[in-house]
Amino acid sequence: MTKVGIVDCGISNLGSMRNAFDFLGIDSRVVHRPNELRDCSHIVLPGDGTFPAGMRRLQERGLDQAIRGAATAGKMILGVCLGMQLFSEGGDEFELTRGLALVPGRVVAMRPNDRRLPVPQIGWNRVSFRRTGPLTEGLGEDPVFYFMQSYVYADPAAPIVVGTCDYGGPVAVMIEQDNILGFQFHPEKSQRAGLRLLHNFAHAS
Repeated sequence: MTKVGIVDCGISNLGSMRNAFDFLGIDSRVVHRPNELRDCSHIVLPGDGTFPAGMRRLQERGLDQAIRGAATAGKMILGVCLGMQLFSEGGDEFELTRGLALVPGRVVAMRPNDRRLPVPQIGWNRVSFRRTGPLTEGLGEDPVFYFMQSYVYADPAAPIVVGTCDYGGPVAVMIEQDNILGFQFHPEKSQRAGLRLLHNFAHAS
């Protein structure tokens, strides 16, 4: 039976994510301590704010090692926005900070080729899939999601990248490596397409 653990490390508003799973009829709980992850079949790491602050909060609560352990155990783990970035080997925001290193790659500041585009990217944008599968089922072609980001994975052509958007050039916005998944956009704020993605994640194994 699916039980989603939404990790609370003090870097995000968890209400909208919890509401999305409630709307879908999926059992979820907010997790504050490492031992609370044991009973969860699926784990979501949401996040807003900076890369250094995010890693510091995880480490302070021992959640960094707990998430790595859950990943090794094969549990489905989803990172959203900053949560996806923290899965990387490291980030350049303010200072070089080591990430959870669940997937290869590093996170760097957005630098659109079109200098007229504002950073952060805030608002709706279309996502194109490099490959499809159970996670993208029911989404159709080029669905639209809500973004709020200033930092990105450095290599949008990396093998782990399964979805990109165009923001003055290709931007990596969806990653997948075995049981590790990430969305740079906010599915919980993206209406029908976002709810479909969360449904697909909660039923993935």
